[in-house]
Formats: sequence, structure tokens, C-alpha cells
Amino acid sequence: MKHVRTIIDKEWSEVFKNRWVITTMTMLPMLFVAMPLVMLYMTKSSLGVDLPAESAGLPGGFGAACAGMTASECTQIYLLNQFMIMFMMMPLMIPTTIAAYSIVGEKTTRTLEPLLATPITTIELLAGKGLAAVIPGVLISYGAFGIFLVGSLLLGLAPGVISYIFSPIWLLGILVLGPILSIIATIFAIYVSSRVSDPRVAEQLSGSVILPLLLVMFAVLAGKLVIDVKFMLIAIVVCALVAFGMLHLGTLIFDRENILTKWK
Repeated sequence: MKHVRTIIDKEWSEVFKNRWVITTMTMLPMLFVAMPLVMLYMTKSSLGVDLPAESAGLPGGFGAACAGMTASECTQIYLLNQFMIMFMMMPLMIPTTIAAYSIVGEKTTRTLEPLLATPITTIELLAGKGLAAVIPGVLISYGAFGIFLVGSLLLGLAPGVISYIFSPIWLLGILVLGPILSIIATIFAIYVSSRVSDPRVAEQLSGSVILPLLLVMFAVLAGKLVIDVKFMLIAIVVCALVAFGMLHLGTLIFDRENILTKWK
């Protein structure tokens, strides 16, 4: 555990010197919090007339979610489905920015060979670099979500909309699925970082990990998918299995001897 903590401290001392990483860790949460609050405020004021939910003109899949609501409230529920996915992008994008540089950065600064030659185990090395990316991503995501919750209460939204924000769907997605997605993104970014020689290429390739989440967003926008508790539970189980498999595969793929002999 001491070796893991040492690696984490080393990673953070280097990461927080990178302006791009700092910008991503500050601007992204601010943007993802401000956008939903502004949109919720605009829909609240522009659709103040109590019309039936059917008058909102939204995809038919939202009938159950909008039961007993007005058009304004139903529109906000529809928007919240998109915003929840945005919040789930934070624990993907922030760790990816950090982890993509984890191995290739060592190579460019010529510190990789000495690091791999140390007596730490491969699991300790990967755990240290992984946690150095996952911890900030998860904590920042939780903090941004907390600010969003306070902001939504201050907006004075309808009780049905507030209940939806505090529903198990959101809590499972942000508090449980978010960290699992962060682990998947970090492992993938470290793997990419270990296979390329340019930090910019590592960042670009690692960013592709958000594509499945974007597909989910497009499905929600098209009305083909409504995120509910059942969907979220299935997603948690599937992603947990994927994360476990990637962790196991990562220890097999990360061949230290091969890296020491061929990465010159």
C-alpha cells in the first residue's frame, strides 16, 4: 500500500502542473452544472401554463415518466435524462485526461525505464496510476452533482421534478455507475498510454471511451430509450463485469519486461 500511495503522490505532483488537466477539471464541471440549471430555469418560465404532458410534443417513451405532470414538468424530465448522462461523462472524461498521460508521459520524460525497474509489482504500479486518475474524477463528479442538487432546490422546481432528480435513477447513475465508468475509462486510457509514443495521440484515442455513452444519449434524444431503475441496474452489473475483466486483462497485457526491452 505504501508503494501505491507513493505512485499516487508522484502522479498528482506532475498532473497538477499540467494546465490542460487543471482546465478540464475546473471548466468541465462548471459547464455541466450550469447548463442543466439554466435549461431547467428556462423551461420552467417559458412553459408556465398548466398543459397536459401530452402537449409537450416529446417522444412517446416518456409517457410513464410524465404521468400526472404538466407539459413544463414533462419537458424538464426529458431534459434531465440528457443531463444525467452529461454528469456521467465527468467521471469518464476527467480520469481519461489524467490517465492518458500516465505511461506515455513517463516515456517522454525518460523516467519510464527507472520506474519499471523498481521492485514494485505490476498491480501496485497500475493501482497507483489508476487511483491517481479515478479519485479526482469521482470526487469532482460528486461535488458537481451536489452543487446541481442545491441549485435545483433553489430554482423552486415542481415537486415531481425534484423527486425525479433525487430518485434512485439519478443516485444509482451518479453515485454507483459513475465510479465504475471512471475505472473503465482509466484502465482503457492507461492501456492506450502504454501502447503509443505521443501524449496527444493517447488523449485522442482515450477519449473514444465516451462513445458508448454518447450512443445512449442519442437513443434517449430519439425517444428510443428511457432511463429507468431497471436500465440503471443492468448497466451497473454489465459495467462492473467489464471493469473486472479489464482489470484482469490489464495485468496480463502490461508486460514490464517487454516494455523495458522494446520501448527506446
